[in-house]
Parts: sequence; structure tokens; C-alpha cells
Amino acid sequence: MRTDLDNWMPISVTEINNIFAEIPISWCIAGGWALDLHLGKQTREHSDIDVVIYRYEQQVLYQSLKENWVLYKAQNGKLIPWEAGEFLTSINDVWVSRNTDAPWSFQIMIVNSENNEWIYRREKSIKGAKNKLFLRTNDGIPYIKPEVQLLYKAGSSEIREKDFKDFQNILPHLVLEEREWLKSSLKTQFADGHNWIGYL
Repeated sequence: MRTDLDNWMPISVTEINNIFAEIPISWCIAGGWALDLHLGKQTREHSDIDVVIYRYEQQVLYQSLKENWVLYKAQNGKLIPWEAGEFLTSINDVWVSRNTDAPWSFQIMIVNSENNEWIYRREKSIKGAKNKLFLRTNDGIPYIKPEVQLLYKAGSSEIREKDFKDFQNILPHLVLEEREWLKSSLKTQFADGHNWIGYL
């Protein structure tokens, strides 16, 4: 078990792409980096880097990474080694380092899906076509659509200052359809309202 949650030395977007491009699964960059990729520029420092995969492809990922990386499942505020052959049914977050003492290099976010749709775990009625969850940069690097990433940032138990800044940076670049989807999703998750809805 590891407890050094702040011990980060994230690898770059290019390094992530080089690693994951060799793995036969669907994946994309998520988090603040996804929003910066959408804008085509870096807007702030990033203390970590996130990658989204689908739950049903987790074993392919594990087998592809296990030789060069150590994988930990995040469970109840603790980081516990992910054992070979273990299928993560409810854990949504995996942290990865080069060895048991090395800083964290990247984080894997596991998304549920059913048939051809991805499912938002905090409000399962919010879903969308799997083949429309990702966009790509001009260099072909996949990243999660900005309105979906903003939903994840807005829908957590605590909205951090950096998440609101990310929202402010992206908002002028959202087209009407993206704004309307995010507004509708926030209204679905938060029946009593959400303070981002007014901005949308």
C-alpha cells in the first residue's frame, strides 16, 4: 500500500500517446490536459495527467503495462497494488508509477459502458455514444470532449479553484450544442441547481 498521494512527476502528453498508441483499446487524455488539448495551448501547470479507458478493456491494459509499470487501485483513500487477474468491478481510479518507490507518472480513470454507450457513473441516466466521447488533436492524440470533461469537474463533491478556471477558459470555445448538453446534464445531476448553469 502507498500513501504518498502528492508524490507526482507526471509524464508528458506525448509520452502517454506513445505508450497507449501501442495498446489495442479505446483510450483518451482526460482532466485539465484534455481541455488544453482542445484549446491547442497550455493554460496552466498540471500536477498530474489522466487517461480514460473503458472498464471492459481493463485486462488488456493491465497486461500491456505490467512489464514496465506498477499499478495501484485507489480504494477508500488508499492506493493498493492491483493484482494480476483481478477485475476491478467498482474501482474507477488506478495510479501508475515506474516502480514501488517512484513518483506517480499517470492516472487511469475507468468509465463504464453498456452496448455502444458510455455511462456517467454519478448519474447513470447521463450517457452518450462511445464513438463520440473522444475528439482528436491535429496530431491524432485522443482526448475527452470538453463538455464531458467539464461535467466530471462540475459533478464532483468539491469544485476546486482550478476546475472553475478550466471552465472559464473553455466556456467561450463551447459551441451551442456543447453548452446545451452540459447544461442539461448538470440539471439532471443537480435537481436543486448548480452554479455553473447560469454561466451556460
